[in-house]
Amino acid sequence: MNGTVEGADTGGRRLLFVAANPSVDRLYEVDRLAAGEIHRPLASVAVPGGKGLNAARAAVTLGGSVTAVGIVAGRAGDWVAERLADLGLDARLTRSGGETRTCISILDRSSGALTEVYERGDQIELATWDALEATIVGELERGDVAAVALSGSLPSGAPADGFGRIARLAGSMPRPIVVLVDTYGPALRSALAERPALVKVNAAEAGEAGATVVTDAASAVRAGDVLIAAGAGSVVVTLGVEGAVVGDGIRWTRLVPPDLRGPFPVGSGDAFLAGLAVAYGRGDPLVDSARFGMAAAVANAQVPGAGVLDPGSVDGILERVVAASA
Repeated sequence: MNGTVEGADTGGRRLLFVAANPSVDRLYEVDRLAAGEIHRPLASVAVPGGKGLNAARAAVTLGGSVTAVGIVAGRAGDWVAERLADLGLDARLTRSGGETRTCISILDRSSGALTEVYERGDQIELATWDALEATIVGELERGDVAAVALSGSLPSGAPADGFGRIARLAGSMPRPIVVLVDTYGPALRSALAERPALVKVNAAEAGEAGATVVTDAASAVRAGDVLIAAGAGSVVVTLGVEGAVVGDGIRWTRLVPPDLRGPFPVGSGDAFLAGLAVAYGRGDPLVDSARFGMAAAVANAQVPGAGVLDPGSVDGILERVVAASA
């Protein structure tokens, strides 16, 4: 991570990214992917990942003051911790038994198609989750956290309402702490019960939560209204190359990205969350925060590595993100 976006700051206050289920994220590029054949990658990259760490790394690149908290295990967990230290990312990591999972993405250069294989990861003990929560409380009690970002999946063995419990902890602090949520299924439902400030989901996740099919801006708005009725203060629904919708149940805005379809989309949703958190945490309006998130997502897709982006490209992309009434 070399450099930050000029002028990006959160007023000296930190962003806390919760990485409950980290991974080693590996990207392989091959000439052509064929089942049953041996492949020797033309290029490869590995990063300390999972959605929480991808977003945390991207937020640092975008100028945020970031602390990541998470659970790691085994030799792979050692590698994750070492790489975060090398990158200068402040991390508070709880150790668990077993091994940190690996997630693999394979880019077929001949077609541009991306194949992804995501391990679920080893089961954790409840004591490990309790230790994670204790770490989070310690960070919140320092009094300088502007926002908490909850993203990705929960590890096997974690409480089903794990993200809801963390959102409740943030809400119990004397100084209000913004909660941003980017998850799905039971983890999302538990977080919604705590009325988070903002929920960011993709089309499939929004459709699942709203018991509908999201295919365009209009259906995304309908799903977003369901999420707001369930407890979200505001909602962003991302639609891939078609952009996103953002709103608070009263006003909805559609964001249209520039035509820059990069070959490396893995982690773009995490980069979106990172930009959203950085801008929202420093007090930018909702639509402006989402525009900044979209610019970060587009930048992520231009270079290999989930949550990796060129900070120098973001401002130029941001100028080309169009906002219109949804």
